[in-house]
Amino acid sequence: MSSMSKSAVILAALTFGAVSAVVAPTASAAPVCAGAGQPTIRVGSVSGALEGLTVDARGRAYTTDLLSGQVYRIDAPGAEPVPIATVPSGGAGALAWTAEGKLLVGYGADARVVAGDTLRHAGIVQLDPDTGTMLPFAAGLSAANGMDVGADGIVYATNDFGSHISRVYPNGVVQADWANFPSANGAVLGRDDEYLYVARTFVDPGVSRIPTADPGAPQSLLDLGGGEALAAPDGLTLDSRDRPVVPLDAAGQVIRVDAPGQYCVLGSGNPLTSVVTYGRGTEGFSTGRLFAATFTGAIYEIPGGFDPGTTP
Repeated sequence: MSSMSKSAVILAALTFGAVSAVVAPTASAAPVCAGAGQPTIRVGSVSGALEGLTVDARGRAYTTDLLSGQVYRIDAPGAEPVPIATVPSGGAGALAWTAEGKLLVGYGADARVVAGDTLRHAGIVQLDPDTGTMLPFAAGLSAANGMDVGADGIVYATNDFGSHISRVYPNGVVQADWANFPSANGAVLGRDDEYLYVARTFVDPGVSRIPTADPGAPQSLLDLGGGEALAAPDGLTLDSRDRPVVPLDAAGQVIRVDAPGQYCVLGSGNPLTSVVTYGRGTEGFSTGRLFAATFTGAIYEIPGGFDPGTTP
């Protein structure tokens, strides 16, 4: 199985969901968010299966390809993607920023994640986005499908096919089993780093937040049952009000969780969307705009997800 990409595993896992959506209700029954409903806009394309997506302070986007292990930079919507690095061990995954402006890149987000809790095969490298210089950062993780960095420098990394959420401390110590939380996908810290928000992709699908001071007491914000259980929530982000914005792979939608158990649709029509992120800066992929990447290589903007509460 080591030669099979994680994207192939996911596509196989979602096949039943895509077929069943024809006869079973999905998240499409949810209301459209106020001010949303506009068509999405294609802003980029990479030949690969995209897992990570982020934007730097200059409005440049970065994405990772599960298949080649490459990291790409896209300088503005519509610009040609530029490969800037290749992770050392395949399966390029999540992206996150350090306080010093270095880009953290997860690796090992390929088929090995299925046994990631046992293998501890994954890790993180630190990348200079301008020079492409790559340095080791952490090893021995279960996976890094989702990742975020706290104000205290602690890094959190998730495994959607396993049960361990890992924690990397500023001194380099790795706690691979900081939390036991099956199928956590995406990772984004809320205000004051009080909670780590994750999607639950394959096991008990939905969205949760985990208190960083008490990882054994997670709180569910959204439970997807019935036909919606096949929607496969993936790499999420938060808007300026700490509301989770979540792509649903199989449903082809991006939703926003407005309150526990209540959500609406920001965008639709883009199957296999793996991750969403908000822009930064005043140019390019700019502040307030919501972007998404897919396992098919497409990168698109969701106009209905614009967040007026953010500032450049």
